[in-house]
Amino acid sequence: MKFEGTDSYVAPRDLTVAVNAAVALERPLLVKGEPGTGKTELARQVAAALGVPMIEWSVKSTTRAQQGLYEYDAVSRLRDSQLGDARVHDIANYIRPGKLWQAFTADKRVVLLIDEIDKADIEFPNDLLQELDRMEFHVYETGETIRAVHRPIVIITSNNEKELPDAFLRRCFFHYIRFPDMDTMRRIVEVHHPGIKDALLTTALTQFYEIRDQQGLKKKPSTSEVLDWLKLLLAEDLTAEDLKQDGANALPRLHGALLKNEQDVHLFERLAFMARRGR
Repeated sequence: MKFEGTDSYVAPRDLTVAVNAAVALERPLLVKGEPGTGKTELARQVAAALGVPMIEWSVKSTTRAQQGLYEYDAVSRLRDSQLGDARVHDIANYIRPGKLWQAFTADKRVVLLIDEIDKADIEFPNDLLQELDRMEFHVYETGETIRAVHRPIVIITSNNEKELPDAFLRRCFFHYIRFPDMDTMRRIVEVHHPGIKDALLTTALTQFYEIRDQQGLKKKPSTSEVLDWLKLLLAEDLTAEDLKQDGANALPRLHGALLKNEQDVHLFERLAFMARRGR
């Protein structure tokens, strides 16, 4: 089973090599890159391409590694004991399987996505080292060991908000998704907006990359944002000439889809002001 991308996901050669290498090595694939470059979508597309289910674990700042294994609901057990419920005699009734448990015990191989691992506490990755390495963990309350019936394909994403521990990195196959060049971006756009007029696409992408290259920009617009912008341009039935005419104002048409904070909007307003004064 090889991943070569899908009809709805343009995967560069280096990315497909990384996915297939991680699968062959039976190592988690750690994917980094700018927000909006398709890291999370990659896991969904790998699952679709290989014809396997996906289990998604979205990590938050409050997420603990133990939650991915299981949780013991002591509060429910106490309440049931007060009500005289016979379920209290079997502690297994109060064990809540986590995402790793679900992936390990699935009846066939799955893709396990651990999304935005860098949001959690710095110890979070280290707390999963043994479980991801051995593909098993112990349930202390019941004394059982949960082992992977079918080793899942593990894809872990990070936005580089914090450094990950070296011990964790050693156990992963790493890939950084570079921002797409113009040609790759055209292919991506064609997937999402088939039939878009070439003149409009060329002008729009030229403006988009000029914005990204602007010095002093606080947040560069991403792939997902240029797709949203193009969707708006098509909905407004704008042409390449409309975009060129508006280019004199520095801020592109419908710039709210691309610029997401007032600092960057003010930057382009200042550029437009200086351009007008220089005439």
